[in-house]
Amino acid sequence: MLVLRLLNVVAPAYFLCISLVTFVLQIFLFIPSMFRDPSTTPLFSPALLHGALFLFLSANALGNYVLVIQSSPEDLGKGLKLGEGAEVVVDWLDGSRSPGSALPSTHFCRLCARVTQRHDHHCFFTGNCIGSRNMRNFIMFCLYTSLACLDSLVAGMAYISAALSMSFANPLAFLTLLPHSISQFFSGALLSSEMFVILMLYLWLGIGLACAGFCCHQMLLILRGQTRYQVRRGMVVRARPWRENLQEVFGKRWLLGLLIPVLNVGSDYRRQKEK
Repeated sequence: MLVLRLLNVVAPAYFLCISLVTFVLQIFLFIPSMFRDPSTTPLFSPALLHGALFLFLSANALGNYVLVIQSSPEDLGKGLKLGEGAEVVVDWLDGSRSPGSALPSTHFCRLCARVTQRHDHHCFFTGNCIGSRNMRNFIMFCLYTSLACLDSLVAGMAYISAALSMSFANPLAFLTLLPHSISQFFSGALLSSEMFVILMLYLWLGIGLACAGFCCHQMLLILRGQTRYQVRRGMVVRARPWRENLQEVFGKRWLLGLLIPVLNVGSDYRRQKEK
């Protein structure tokens, strides 16, 4: 448990550090290198469009990240007056104290010390549980993080291609880039800044693929009306049309949340809460 609590603190700091490094490299290294002559640069130049795209992706990723943390799942145990102490809550959820009394899709998280509705999993990179209140923002966070990593990967490869006068037309060039660069770095033929960018390329690739895969897996569960916690516990869910499952998570005004980081407006959970 101590290791998990430590990871719950280190992982968000690690993500924020990677985000800061990515932002600095993009703004102060990649984008300026795209300008050949700033005085003759047209308004809709590729460099300016790339900068605007990166700022859009970064703002959405960071905005949804903040909303995931702020929109914490409610502590249902407080309103239900289940008793004092975490053990009572756990027994109530498992149904061991009162058979059949456990609410479906609820779970007591020992790291958060609260019972969450439609619990999916505990995300260490946000230090928060993912439930009905912040599921949509969490998916948008994963989506825009993967796109921002892809954008940084392409920009970084363009920078390395120009700095080292190499081509990535051959797919094997990227696979052999790291071992070849390490040998050049220790021989003194490669600058430390260029070696750092090369290491970041592989880090962006790994984070981007992980976030994209997790986002696709989460969307598949939403279409089926399930959560990861329900799948792990073998719970049977009521079959519903996939449109209703999507609306429950994304709400009716889903396009607004796709373009800008906003709270989960228009969802069934919000309407039930306001009643």
